[in-house]
Amino acid sequence: MITHHWRAPVMAGYIEDRWLKKRPDKLTGKRERTAIYGTGKRYRVKGIPGIQDRSFHTSEDAKQWLASAKTDSSRGEFVDPRKGEILLADYIAEYWWAGRSDEPSTADPMRSRIWNHIIPLMGDYALREIDASALRTFKAGLLTRVEESTAEVIWGHLSSILGSAVDDQRLLRNPMKMKNSVKPPRAIDSKAKAWSREVVDAVRVGLQDRYQIAVDLGIGLGLRQGEAFGLAEEDFDFAAGVVHVRRQLRWDIKGRPYFSLPKGRKTREIPLPANLALRARAHFRRFPSTSCTLPWRNPETPTTALEERQRKPITVDLILTSSHGNRIYYRTWNDRSWKRALAAAGLIKPVGEKVRHDGNRVRRVPRYAAPREDMFHVLRHTYASVQLEAGESVVSLSKWLGHSTPKVTLDHYAHFMPGAGRRGLAAMDAWLQDPSRPKVPEKSLPITNASRIPSNMQVKGIARQGADMSVKYKETARGGLAVNIIEC
Repeated sequence: MITHHWRAPVMAGYIEDRWLKKRPDKLTGKRERTAIYGTGKRYRVKGIPGIQDRSFHTSEDAKQWLASAKTDSSRGEFVDPRKGEILLADYIAEYWWAGRSDEPSTADPMRSRIWNHIIPLMGDYALREIDASALRTFKAGLLTRVEESTAEVIWGHLSSILGSAVDDQRLLRNPMKMKNSVKPPRAIDSKAKAWSREVVDAVRVGLQDRYQIAVDLGIGLGLRQGEAFGLAEEDFDFAAGVVHVRRQLRWDIKGRPYFSLPKGRKTREIPLPANLALRARAHFRRFPSTSCTLPWRNPETPTTALEERQRKPITVDLILTSSHGNRIYYRTWNDRSWKRALAAAGLIKPVGEKVRHDGNRVRRVPRYAAPREDMFHVLRHTYASVQLEAGESVVSLSKWLGHSTPKVTLDHYAHFMPGAGRRGLAAMDAWLQDPSRPKVPEKSLPITNASRIPSNMQVKGIARQGADMSVKYKETARGGLAVNIIEC
């Protein structure tokens, strides 16, 4: 027979008097003084699982803290305030940054922003001292250093750091997400810009012959610059009519090149337009692809067997290389090729000159400052605008662009969609219509000039004849516009 002995449940946590011994003297019945009597904090809270002991001057303070700590501990919400006493700069360097493993393309600019802005402005704050007042001061100082768009990114870095401090049980909550009085900096909402065909053609002509295919890749496939420079001849599947985007060419902060996956770390396939296929074949014949071997993901010398496998160099036949047969360094290409083409097309003008010494020769070359909206990425925006204006599915376009979700595509390019806002305008117009006037069909819209007529050859032919007409638009199932022309 087994006998079970009942034991009273032991409550976690108790208060110890550090100035008096636990057991009373057998003769006097009183508790004797300890060796530290009269020095330091008298009462110590002990015995709470997972929580470091803490001392107090008064028993009342110890009792209150014990009750609160036991409650938070049972909920899994306890954070020892002493763990939040570490300076933000020390926490970043010793714990947060040391635990990251980003690729150089991500790590280099992130480290620059943190060490140049967050640590100088907030590094001397202890984690627990970061409150609404500190965040307001940080925001004000940050906006004197950088533009709103960059400040928004840096604000996100700080929020991520403090979020990790919460996970490390150094903070109970992220102060950046609970301070309603402090709003994050927001970049000015600017819409993506697209070029006209005339501008695209003018810039293409302004480039060296070997680089003109770069414009075709941006316009015809919507590639990012690094993806275009990392494209290989074997990525073209002419039989299937697709291009495989498998990599991009990147450079780290020390100017070392390497290959990595496209942005978002995923590959994709893009339909290959027939005329782009013809231009690609002609480029391959005139400028043979160049074999290029570079490390994968990170140019740093590997220190472990795992890193050696992860960074093992790959060899591809690049279709875009310099005149010396080297892979393209984007900064040199932007300054010496792209901006000159923009100037030749009349989009920018010189802002000075740069003196270059080539041996004993001194050369003076124009220096240009091109707005960001006119750099290579505008070709990607133009690709998206052409697709949407043609009525292509947003879901398909999102996949071809390599966006994480169609929502990202809509956020960037909704203003390119045909008839954007037209239905809402028609509905509002109906509300305000004079009852005495005949009702106008919602989707019948007047066209004031031929330039607003879609690029349909039959429609253009009628427009050139100068015929009087009315044009009725009807939205199709794919989001495009069908056009009915009624001659009067």
